[in-house]
Amino acid sequence: MFNWFKKKTTPEVSVPKSPEILGLRLGGAFELDDLKLRLIEPDLVIEGASRTQLIKAVGVVQLDEQTRLIRYYTDDEGFIQVLTQGETEADVSEVKLYYFYDTKPIDTESEWKHLLHNQIVQPTWELEGHTFDKVWDNSKPVAMTEKTWLENGSISETDQFVMIYEREVGNDIFESVLVSGEEKIIHNRAERCLSTSTGINLSPTDFKLIG
Repeated sequence: MFNWFKKKTTPEVSVPKSPEILGLRLGGAFELDDLKLRLIEPDLVIEGASRTQLIKAVGVVQLDEQTRLIRYYTDDEGFIQVLTQGETEADVSEVKLYYFYDTKPIDTESEWKHLLHNQIVQPTWELEGHTFDKVWDNSKPVAMTEKTWLENGSISETDQFVMIYEREVGNDIFESVLVSGEEKIIHNRAERCLSTSTGINLSPTDFKLIG
């Protein structure tokens, strides 16, 4: 009967935490192997990669019940992408370092539809005089949704329509092109772009944690 005198408390809402794997985490830092980059960078589209990078955002794409892409976005206009089938380091099957190459805004609905139906998926992709071959057999872009955590605590979602292309650089080194039509709803309005990134595989010895 005296409950109305008591200060009523509301339970704290649990905010999902951004995922961590291989020691990579939001706000953390890593260092790339300088020798490897100096040897291969002249043959890559990627150039001027910073050896020390800070992780400013984390994105997750849930591909199926177990398989996820986890992307650690850095202060050097790039991201480390981890493909994993579970929660532990033993479940990691692939690690790539990507750098953003180009981002073009898509302003109209007709441009967006043309991009999805005619542009993203090609037999090959040309970039800086190099030919990259289509990796996936899909005839349409692969749809996925990325949930992204930022340092300021905000969380957003982006729909992505993706195709991967690849070329052999030499010595069993491959460079990838990630082509993605991206759509984010902000204040009930769709913001769209075509994002192109290039990347390489990373082995466990190609980077080390420094924070």
